[in-house]
Amino acid sequence: MLPSDPRKRRNNANSVAVNAESTNKIRRPSSHTVLSVANAGDTSSFDDPSTADVILRLFTDKSIAAIDSEPFEHSDEHDVVIYLHSHVLRRCNYFAALLSNRWQNNNDATEDSDKFIRLNLGVSSSRDSIGKHLIVLKLLYTEDYGTVIDSASTALDILPIALELLFEDCVKSCVRFLEAVPWNEDEEKRVLSLVPFLCQEESKELLARLSPTKDDCCEEMLHGLIVEAINSHPNVALVKAFVAKLLRDFSSRESARRVLDRAFETSLKIVKESLEEYSSPDFRGDHNETEAIQRLNLHTAMTNGRHLLWLVERMLELRVADTAVKEWSEQASFTSDLQRAFRDDAWRNIVPGLPAVVLRCTCKLASAVATGSIVADRQVRTRLVKEWLPILIVCRENVSTKLPSLKTLYLELEEAFLRIISTLPMPDSQKLLQQCLSFSTRNVEDCPHLVTAFNTWFRRASWPPQLNNLD
Repeated sequence: MLPSDPRKRRNNANSVAVNAESTNKIRRPSSHTVLSVANAGDTSSFDDPSTADVILRLFTDKSIAAIDSEPFEHSDEHDVVIYLHSHVLRRCNYFAALLSNRWQNNNDATEDSDKFIRLNLGVSSSRDSIGKHLIVLKLLYTEDYGTVIDSASTALDILPIALELLFEDCVKSCVRFLEAVPWNEDEEKRVLSLVPFLCQEESKELLARLSPTKDDCCEEMLHGLIVEAINSHPNVALVKAFVAKLLRDFSSRESARRVLDRAFETSLKIVKESLEEYSSPDFRGDHNETEAIQRLNLHTAMTNGRHLLWLVERMLELRVADTAVKEWSEQASFTSDLQRAFRDDAWRNIVPGLPAVVLRCTCKLASAVATGSIVADRQVRTRLVKEWLPILIVCRENVSTKLPSLKTLYLELEEAFLRIISTLPMPDSQKLLQQCLSFSTRNVEDCPHLVTAFNTWFRRASWPPQLNNLD
């Protein structure tokens, strides 16, 4: 008996064919030879008892494992007997070996008095296994595989059997078809299960579709999508929404964090450089040229400021904004450039929305820190208020609050800063609270958040010192 394991069967059949060729007892016919005979007028047809010289019995053998599917416990397929032709069967190396002299006396091949060679072929108990074997056996009688192999599902049904029977022409046709068509998720899993049974050359193109060339290719893809969404694509809003969904659904939170941190750092760098050049212009050239450069610097800062805001929103949504908060708190030079820019009137007619964009980034990060969504250490909390409180004060003094949205933004950021200040040591909170007097209004009742912050500080200051009791 030949082994039932398809891998062993394939190896043994090949070795039989090699031995037969070396002794000149049997020569393995090429597929081209058989097909040329058929084309020359061979009248052999599938399951034709009048011309057949082989009777093949297909039966279900539960001991045989299917290559790419689980056994089907409720299989009710009955034995099937078909009439075939030995010269056609030899297109499969398995049958070529089975029909050679070496195997004529085994239990799988017997010759009766009617000169029929009787073969038994056990198949796995997977669903419709006998039916799929019949399809493959029919393909031995045709040159046009395309009439049968017309979908990825069909190719994947046929390929395991072609591998089992060493039907090389059929294997090549199935692989070539699978290389050229899309797969759904289930088909993709089936392809992966069959790859180990293919030689390297056969599986090369299939694996190229499934195997990444680099370990960090997912991160590179995500970063490329973010860059495309915020920089290049004409339908920015729609694409940003789609990329945001991809980030939400991405399986690795740490990978999303690294990608967003990288994009945040890039956009922040551009904004800082643009504001630095705007705040310290080179007046040695033509006045008109200098003015044009200044306008370009402001537009660049505005554009990348919007990118920063979108990135901050994605980071907060995924709860991966820790690095961004730390980075935002270390911007002493950047905030100095912003103060100089906002005290100048030039930006008003060029990028009137720039202060709002910068404050929204600050407000979202500060609010996350104030509510505990981002757990920042004391140094980060202190620096965040220390560096960005002056920007809020400058904007209150120089940017009109006629727009309700801007007034609401100021209030939200004031509340966030005051809540963060309440988490700091008394000396630090004392210094920072004194700078918040500008939050006051004509009517004290309109700034309850400021009243509460000072009341809290004075209440704590009235307590007796507690540090000595910790010793």
